[in-house]
Amino acid sequence: MRHGQTPLTIIARARQSRPRRAAHVARLTLAALIGLLAACAGTPEAEREFTPPVYPPPPAEPRFVYERTLLYNEDVEEVTSGMRFKQFALGEARKLMGLVKPFDVAAHAGRVYVSDTVQRAVMVFDIPGKRFFQIGAEKPGRLSKPMGIDIAADGTLYVADVTERRVMVYDADGGYLRAIGDRELLQRPSDVALTPDGARLYVVDTGGVESAEHLVHIFDVHSGESLGRIGARGMGEGEFNLPLQAAVAPDGALYVVDSGNFRVAAFDAAGQYRFSFGSVGRFPGQFARPKGIATDAAGNVYVVDTAFGNIQIFDHSGQLLMFIGERGQSGVPGKYMLPAGIDVDSDGRIYIVDQFFRKVDIYRPLAPDGGAASAKQP
Repeated sequence: MRHGQTPLTIIARARQSRPRRAAHVARLTLAALIGLLAACAGTPEAEREFTPPVYPPPPAEPRFVYERTLLYNEDVEEVTSGMRFKQFALGEARKLMGLVKPFDVAAHAGRVYVSDTVQRAVMVFDIPGKRFFQIGAEKPGRLSKPMGIDIAADGTLYVADVTERRVMVYDADGGYLRAIGDRELLQRPSDVALTPDGARLYVVDTGGVESAEHLVHIFDVHSGESLGRIGARGMGEGEFNLPLQAAVAPDGALYVVDSGNFRVAAFDAAGQYRFSFGSVGRFPGQFARPKGIATDAAGNVYVVDTAFGNIQIFDHSGQLLMFIGERGQSGVPGKYMLPAGIDVDSDGRIYIVDQFFRKVDIYRPLAPDGGAASAKQP
């Protein structure tokens, strides 16, 4: 014991020094933690950059490379300094909007249109315009359950509403124009597809378990008049069992996903049956749960299989060329749980909807040597 100190003063000073020691220990711990994080950040694993997947994978010559994913408005919107200042000054949080249960996708002039069955609207990612907006959320032209969509060359949007049992038509910015079809004619319209000249509209009617109306309706785009129908329920040539989606090739050929028969049926521009490809199975070229479909400028056919979690690409005669993606639970590019709609734009980009991960993955085509991109930036 030091001179002049009593046991009580020693205890008092010890109590006063505890907070100082605790603070000192806390500072040392924080410094050590920061140093550890800095060391980890400098490791090759932390510095390793994301490598976009390519398809087909090596050693094959790549044809497509992953480009980006769309989930929220923040993926396309530009945040200006004025917006940041307003948020800071007023304490406003930026509103986050995105996909809840996307079904189909269509791309035109850099805009990506995605139907959302839960939000009862078409969500638009305007990439060149750096903005995000909705179509069909308000009257007139309010949607109930939008499913398949397609876009004309002038930007007119066609949406199959399975609940309202009609096709809703909007201009490029979402202004309601008119409706095609009605409850007397359509039972379960699930998709739409325009002819190359934009004069006719194919409407896929899935029908139902107790219905014989499993077919494709043909409408005049301008008058809305019914021009006829293709197919009937059955398993024979030109017949359907729960047709789901359709796409039209540049030569006017119509391809229909005949989901209940595990195949794709092809018809010529006059609506005459040509052939079918695919069968039930688990090998390449077969289908387990075919859903979305699209065509490209060369007439190739892209078919989404929800069970396989991939997209199989066929030539115009139904010969398998390659596939993109696989089933996976991570949600990273190239991994899908519930892929649904698909589209290929005029530049050859592929847009794939995944309902489970609530996203749209975009793939860019590559030049034949796998080098420079052959598609322009939207």
